[in-house]
Amino acid sequence: MAPAKDIYLVIGGSGFVGRHIVQQLLDRGDTVAALDIVQRYHDVPFYSADITNEEQVADALRKSGTTCIIHTASPPATLNNPALYFKVNVDGTKAIIAAAVATGVRKLVYTSSAGVVFNGGDLVDIDERLPPPEVPLDSYNDSKAKAEALVLEANGKGGLLTVALRPAGIFGPGDRQVMAGLYAVYERNQTHFQIGDNTNLFDWTYVGNVARAHIIAADKLETLPPSSPLNTLEKLPFSVDAVSLSPAEQDLINYPLPPITVTTGKNRVPTCKARPLGPYVTPPPDAEKLLASFNDPTPTSERPVIRTRYDHLSDHALKRSKLHIPEISPLQVAGQAFFITNGEPCYFWDFPRTVWHQLDAFFPGHRQPRKLTKLSKTIGLMAATGSEWAAWLMGKEPTFTRFKVSYSCVNRWYNIEKARRVLGYEPVVGVEEGVKLMVEWWHKEYTAGNHKISH
Repeated sequence: MAPAKDIYLVIGGSGFVGRHIVQQLLDRGDTVAALDIVQRYHDVPFYSADITNEEQVADALRKSGTTCIIHTASPPATLNNPALYFKVNVDGTKAIIAAAVATGVRKLVYTSSAGVVFNGGDLVDIDERLPPPEVPLDSYNDSKAKAEALVLEANGKGGLLTVALRPAGIFGPGDRQVMAGLYAVYERNQTHFQIGDNTNLFDWTYVGNVARAHIIAADKLETLPPSSPLNTLEKLPFSVDAVSLSPAEQDLINYPLPPITVTTGKNRVPTCKARPLGPYVTPPPDAEKLLASFNDPTPTSERPVIRTRYDHLSDHALKRSKLHIPEISPLQVAGQAFFITNGEPCYFWDFPRTVWHQLDAFFPGHRQPRKLTKLSKTIGLMAATGSEWAAWLMGKEPTFTRFKVSYSCVNRWYNIEKARRVLGYEPVVGVEEGVKLMVEWWHKEYTAGNHKISH
């Protein structure tokens, strides 16, 4: 007998990420409702509620018959309002968890942020083992980190299964933060400025991929881990050497993952078994087989997966994790956090330039050719300090800050192998295609007069 299909409530369903999740659930024929403080769409049942009010949330859960909550609600990261962040992200998440347990909801998927581990320095290919900084850099990511911890601690309590996703640099149709800022720079003809040397890699994630990751996580929450947690044993192992990995765990971490090619495309490397034929007088006896193998759109890699003991999915690391948290298998979905990106880190300034290039197609002649003006990080920090002081003297919020300068000059990209193997997540829309879709949507909104900024 097939398990009953979930009934979804997307909290923040009128927002950027939330709306894409609602649409994807509708597209696959699921039953879904939205909870928010503002109703912007009318194609699903809508519940208006203050998420910090447990009773209001519980009432919506009962009326909708929800079995799975996808919680995306959060204030914009640009508000610089610590009290609001704590109230919505922390108190609101507490209320949602309590309401879920009280009404018997089985699943909770939480939208965290890759920024919860940002410590102000370079983050290069980092994985989920990196903890949040002891001294938070900003109140937004501090509140998101605290909310994420609440969600993961709630796993297994009252029958609730939880998971947290950490998307990085979300962009796409419906975005009114990243795109608004980039358009403002374009409108002011300031696209020729660059801070730093543009050798730092940065992760961006298309919103449709983020939405898809949430739905996959919800589907996988009840999937049993490839091996039972250690706390099910009569006696816990006394050391890492006494912990073993099951054949199912070995299978999960040792099959070759294909490269992510949604933007770059697939590039085959000729081998003795798969190659183009080239010029010849007499074709080789297996010519057709060689060419067919080379043109196969889904080639299989026979390269072994090589790991060191420092790899987060190495035998040693997994055994340590099993021993450190015996209640959870490190290769299960429930109770875990996952980085979600496009898997295509690019140089920081290449992304905005791609956006501006797409805008040129809609506003030909707006940008005049100008020589690139490069500012070092040091000069940028000095200029930002002066801007912050000037804004403070005038009682205004600074638009050019030291944090933004530092942010634009650091490496910040993440390892998503755990999400690919455990969740089964793969990005579908590449960065280049995603930018095109975002700018097309932005221009439609512009022609409809829905932007505060006029060209």
